[in-house]
Amino acid sequence: MKATLLGKVVLITGASSGIGALAAKFLAEKGAIPVLTARSLDKLTALANTMSSEHAVYEMDVSSDDQVGEVVSEVIRKYGRIDVLLNNAGYGEFVPFADTTIEHFKQMMDVNYLGIVRVTHAVLPYMLKAGQGHIINVASMAGKVATAKSTAYAATKHAVLGFTNALRRELKISGVYVTAVNPGPIATPFFDRADPEGTYLKNIEKFILSPDKVAGAIVRVMERRKPELDMPWAASAGAKLMQLFPRVTDALFGRMMDKK
Repeated sequence: MKATLLGKVVLITGASSGIGALAAKFLAEKGAIPVLTARSLDKLTALANTMSSEHAVYEMDVSSDDQVGEVVSEVIRKYGRIDVLLNNAGYGEFVPFADTTIEHFKQMMDVNYLGIVRVTHAVLPYMLKAGQGHIINVASMAGKVATAKSTAYAATKHAVLGFTNALRRELKISGVYVTAVNPGPIATPFFDRADPEGTYLKNIEKFILSPDKVAGAIVRVMERRKPELDMPWAASAGAKLMQLFPRVTDALFGRMMDKK
């Protein structure tokens, strides 16, 4: 049964650009109440100025325990509930492992993985008290198929998938739904930092997803409450093939995926 989003309070992390910003716009069009959060208050305000429907804006760094707790408490004071949590904040950097530092791993894990844990931990008690809610964690196909120069990024996304799958089992009779969204590469500002020279992006341009398509799919996931979504279909099939026939798939596609 399709769930209505009309009047639903949807807390979005990483809402200042990319699929977070687009999802907020699509949600507003459906009558939901997007709660926009990110580190960049200027970008959030600019986005909010394009929205005529009800919304809220909060500066929030998902790596800060205090800030996450304060913002979630403020949203609860304002609306009395959080119906949907879209954990979207994250970033990547393509670096050979030999050139990385431990700090590189710590920082990425703190945002991409522990950021999701922090916000979920702050929001979940209110959902459990209400007996309903939906938590959507944006992971990545990198959490299923790792590539070269992404040891830290792939590790964070594997962690997100493990956390999401375990939490889904814990909450299966609570009324709180849990979803993992695993997109492949998306044409967003993500690659400005991850792939500044554009080498990897150019190599996979035939497989790149449009941000509108991914954001639209995430909104549909909210309506249908699917437990998992892989995008695109070819990447999902490839991940399954890699698990079954790792040598064959590596021989066929490994060079393309690893060229960064």
